[in-house]
Amino acid sequence: MNGSRKYISISVPDAPDSMSPHIKSAEQLRVIGFNLGDCSRSMQFAICVTGVFVFYLVYGYLQELIFSLEGFKPFGWYLTLVQFAFYSTFGLVELQFTQDKRRRIPWKTYMMIAFLTVATMGLSNTSLGYLNYPTQVIFKCCKLIPVMIGGVFIQGKRYNFIDVSAALCMSFGLIWFTLADSKVAPNFNFAGIALISMALCADAAIGNVQEKAMKLHNGSNSEMVLYSYSIGFLYILMGLVCTHGLGPAFVFCSRHLLETYGYAFVFSLTGYFGISFVLALIKLFGALIAVTVTTGRKAMTIGLSFLFFSKPFTLHYIWSGLLVLIGIFLNIYSKNKDIIRLPSLTDIRNKIRKRQMRPTSERV
Repeated sequence: MNGSRKYISISVPDAPDSMSPHIKSAEQLRVIGFNLGDCSRSMQFAICVTGVFVFYLVYGYLQELIFSLEGFKPFGWYLTLVQFAFYSTFGLVELQFTQDKRRRIPWKTYMMIAFLTVATMGLSNTSLGYLNYPTQVIFKCCKLIPVMIGGVFIQGKRYNFIDVSAALCMSFGLIWFTLADSKVAPNFNFAGIALISMALCADAAIGNVQEKAMKLHNGSNSEMVLYSYSIGFLYILMGLVCTHGLGPAFVFCSRHLLETYGYAFVFSLTGYFGISFVLALIKLFGALIAVTVTTGRKAMTIGLSFLFFSKPFTLHYIWSGLLVLIGIFLNIYSKNKDIIRLPSLTDIRNKIRKRQMRPTSERV
């Protein structure tokens, strides 16, 4: 989902006016046929935000709608196979409109990226057979946790107090949300928690691998999508054939063509378009703005899920969700202290004193 997700992790300056020279070309500012280079800054922002919200909200709605079809829940991996087939086709079509069609990134790297992509999206899709959609989205918001754990044990990193506080807020929010879900959801299963947790770990690793490959070999977005998803398609196909899961899924979907293949096409198309606008938002306005917009989109997705699909609700969902949002804010603040300057206690005290010293007429 999030399809977000997230195909390619790109490191760019956070300041809006400090774009790299290669980003300023009209060709690289083109998103699904629209040339954003000819628009004003405010119009660029409005178009990108609208694209992120519209396409990803439709993406999330269709993903939950597909799994609401009675009898479909065991076929999450087959949905991922179909999704990868569509993404590979979209990447091939997009590559035809680029001037340089050469493959720059080695096959060995693509095989690793494809494996991580399969794990991320396949496990995420399959987890919906066991979890409520809001619970899945909440878990996907907490990618920081496996990133920090991997950083400590693999790279020996040290994190400051704010980073640790962010991870703790997310952890307690996840625990609270999961406990609430287990009490009110009749079909709750801890297998879903295990699946989405493994998907998170793979998602935390894939961004670093993709970013390193893109920088080292100067590969294009369309090349990355085409080769990683086409190889991933072969991985899933072999897995389904070996586990004898291809036949039953194909028979079931052939009986519900519109509810499976039809919805899956729109589901894949909106996910593909959505990530294009996320990448454009990162390139034009920086990672801070992009994370803020995508976090708001995820919060709205959860609200719409409760609105459109009947499911039990408890106020514990709200408090645990807010705790996760606090953790996300702390993480954003930790990485952008030079941009986000929170008022200190001294600043607040000085403002109160100045206000008290002003005449009563001015204060009113």
